Amino acid sequence: MPNPKVFFYMTIGGQLVGRIMMELYANMTPRTAGNFYALCTDEKGVRQSCKPLHYKGSSFHRVILSFMCQGGHFTSEKGSGSKLIYGAKFAVKKHTGPNICSMENASPITNRSQFFICAEKTKWLDEIGR
Repeated sequence: MPNPKVFFYMTIGGQLVGRIMMELYANMTPRTAGNFYALCTDEKGVRQSCKPLHYKGSSFHRVILSFMCQGGHFTSEKGSGSKLIYGAKFAVKKHTGPNICSMENASPITNRSQFFICAEKTKWLDEIGR
């Protein structure tokens, strides 16, 4: 079975500026890919708090030149929280090069809704929280 692909339409000031397409490596990271896919496709709808459980309308809240752009925070739009569709933490995988989309995490066994797209190789991130 081929890996799923998802995309974001990007806007600045309400103007469409492009699209980011990503292949999710479900064959290597099934839970991470499943979490990201569900948040992209809105298949989980809303949380008990009636807030959305999807990326639609969220923004990139952090951009660091030659490192990454981070988004996926839809709980308060300030980059201070995120949610996981599974309700439990799970292990993360390696950062192997540029253009890798990775889930933000607080330790080696956490992933939630925030993600970042690497602008270059970020292998040093593999050691954070270990």
